[in-house]
Amino acid sequence: MVKNHVLSDKLSDMPKFFRNSEFEERSILVEKLQILPFEFIVRGYMFGNMWNAYQDGKEFCGLKIEGNYQQAQKLETPILTPSTKTSEGHDTYVPFDYVINALGSETAGKINCLCQRLYDVCYKYAYEKGIIIADTKFEFGLDKENNLVLADEIFTPDSSRFWSIADYQVSVSPKSYDKQFIRDWLLSNKIGGEIQYDNIPDTIIDRTADIYQECLKKITGGIS
Repeated sequence: MVKNHVLSDKLSDMPKFFRNSEFEERSILVEKLQILPFEFIVRGYMFGNMWNAYQDGKEFCGLKIEGNYQQAQKLETPILTPSTKTSEGHDTYVPFDYVINALGSETAGKINCLCQRLYDVCYKYAYEKGIIIADTKFEFGLDKENNLVLADEIFTPDSSRFWSIADYQVSVSPKSYDKQFIRDWLLSNKIGGEIQYDNIPDTIIDRTADIYQECLKKITGGIS
């Protein structure tokens, strides 16, 4: 659908420093891009920040969500909700018109179509494997010829919400195969209001790894 930033995963193609067993199957060579200052989140379900805004009767990314929704309910159509990328602090959600003004209508429109197509294809694939992709994030950049290129990770537990179809229920926070487990621990174990990123117990780290592996096995059939 779109060119991506990955050039090779073979050590023989890497700079000399990386050509040893330490980096085998752990490294990729990518194209350096001019990264666009946005993240593009496609949401297929009423959850997270959008659910919070909906409950308060507020717009989200300039959109007023119509209809009667419960938490975790599937939307009539997936919605693209962009946010700005910042080097410090939290990213800020913005209306799509903000993206159009920054990138131009042609580039913004192309990104919108690509995000929706990528989500649609991979949503259907994962659904057949027993996984709901509730939402996911994309990033794009420009190469030396000014071509639009898909960048960074896509459809990973760190950039998506993966839910188990077997446990899915509307109005209930579903069982997830993503970073929600470790996020919940961090939010519940602040000290003096500070998140303890450097003090996560090994048991929590190991359980998170198990969740990721379970998701991997469901989607790939056990291929690692």
